[in-house]
Amino acid sequence: MDLVLEAADRHLLTPYVYPAGWPEGEPCRQLLSLFVITNLGALALYLLFGTLSYYFIFDHELKKHPQFLENQVSREISYAVRSLPWISVPTVALFFAEVRGYSKLYDNIEDSPYGWSGVFLSMLSFLFFTDMGIYWIHRGLHHRLFYKRFHKPHHLWKIATPFASHAFHPVDGFMQSLPYHVYPFLFPLHKVTYLGLYIFVNVWTISIHDGDYRVPRLLRHVINGSAHHTDHHLYFDYNYGQYFTLWDKIGGSYKSPSAFEGKGPHDYLRKLREK
Repeated sequence: MDLVLEAADRHLLTPYVYPAGWPEGEPCRQLLSLFVITNLGALALYLLFGTLSYYFIFDHELKKHPQFLENQVSREISYAVRSLPWISVPTVALFFAEVRGYSKLYDNIEDSPYGWSGVFLSMLSFLFFTDMGIYWIHRGLHHRLFYKRFHKPHHLWKIATPFASHAFHPVDGFMQSLPYHVYPFLFPLHKVTYLGLYIFVNVWTISIHDGDYRVPRLLRHVINGSAHHTDHHLYFDYNYGQYFTLWDKIGGSYKSPSAFEGKGPHDYLRKLREK
């Protein structure tokens, strides 16, 4: 995040926003800048990719499903926009720790003892580490002590649209993002790679809510896609994973998607039309 902060300082904040006497490295200034940048960035990613997905990927026929709520899209967006600033508060604290040099993020490929292979391996380990973390956090949020208070709001959307992707209670949203932020404090990671993965994570979260169930046949039971996550919203106790089905299979919570068996939401709508 320090790369983004440095660019913002250089091109906008220092010449046009902050008083000349306020040093760029002053902690209060960094915290304020990170709060604004994090909120604007999260909102931009959500609205940009959510809108593209909604208009070009999401099947609007799903809005005819009986479990699609009245004014659902506007409710999803409203809930997400109200939650994102609260989610950003603890997130900014972690970004601040990164900026102050407490993480294992590095600037140059030469700083890694493994070079480019280390960058590639760190991307894979990031995905597997965060998938594992999110699985157990997500499953924990379904426990009766936490579900009603924190996770139930996200399950209002039985037939989700891409805009449901970030429509979480703030505690829920931050807890499920925590593995992404913890990773660079535990393992070396290139700074640009981290930014790219941060964008990828947000786009992936949108994609598993887009109602597009297409996955290469060989990967249908490996990749946790929209079909798997749709069944999570519909049937509650299955498919907690983020990218892969590995931990659902280990944890006994894997369910073959109903859409792959001719029993998904589209199939339900087709049967309604045939009656």
